[in-house]
Amino acid sequence: MEPLLLITNSQAGSSDQANLELALDVLRAESSVEIAATANPGELDGVLHRAGSRRIVIAGGDGSIHAVVAALHRRNELSGKVLGLIPLGTGNDFARSAGISEDPAKAARTVLHGKPTPTDLLVDEFGDIVVNNVHLGASAQAGRLGSAVKGVLGKVKLGKIGYPIGAALAALRPHVLRLKVEVDGTVVNDLDQPVLMVSLGNGSDVGGGTTLNPDAEPTDGTIDVMISRAVQGWSKVNFAALLTKGEHASHDDVLTMRGTSVTVAGEEFWTSADGELHGPETRRTWRVEPGAYLLTR
Repeated sequence: MEPLLLITNSQAGSSDQANLELALDVLRAESSVEIAATANPGELDGVLHRAGSRRIVIAGGDGSIHAVVAALHRRNELSGKVLGLIPLGTGNDFARSAGISEDPAKAARTVLHGKPTPTDLLVDEFGDIVVNNVHLGASAQAGRLGSAVKGVLGKVKLGKIGYPIGAALAALRPHVLRLKVEVDGTVVNDLDQPVLMVSLGNGSDVGGGTTLNPDAEPTDGTIDVMISRAVQGWSKVNFAALLTKGEHASHDDVLTMRGTSVTVAGEEFWTSADGELHGPETRRTWRVEPGAYLLTR
């Protein structure tokens, strides 16, 4: 087996460290492994600079894989790169979408013996990337509120429930937006139709298991789009109930479609891209890059 460069978060907690050791036991039985613990983009760039031909393994959650893929994309080193993933994060939403076990030993065996699979990436007009999902409206509002909750609860090992709590808080006073949404150049929602949220899925889940784009698959070369127009009374309540079960696509005020390019424009909005909050924005376009890199699955 080729040598591995395993990149992990130097600020990971003790439970993550224990899971990492379980994965390392499996990896070291068949390969040489160098561990690089990084805490910021500058350190990550230095590690990638000396990676050479070694296979890169990311030990972490959605934020960790986002950081590594973004750095490789920025360095023009992503195309054809084979990456492995050991899910150690709070949510691990992208790992679930990609079918990678959250059991560290099983994930390590996938790194060693899985198939390098062409995996899509979403890229906006500024070159910023999305590995898993970007969403806006009430869901991004939930992310903003949930990140604050997670920061507090993470200290007592309850960070995983931060997003659900944020979603509940956002539901009390949801941020309704007037936005034009275009998919492959066709207007699918105009400014006269307010929306509760818009989600663009390369992967299906956000926030540690909330399914926004149930059919999203990061290898199909398309963006799964979900638009909720459930902004009134009972419609909104019904949408929220269906969302908790991943059945919201059946709601009368929900549109779902696929495309290769999506533009959102209108009044100011925030986005949550792989858990990273950006904004306020008034216009943003994302396109899919099919098979941008290889992920061992």
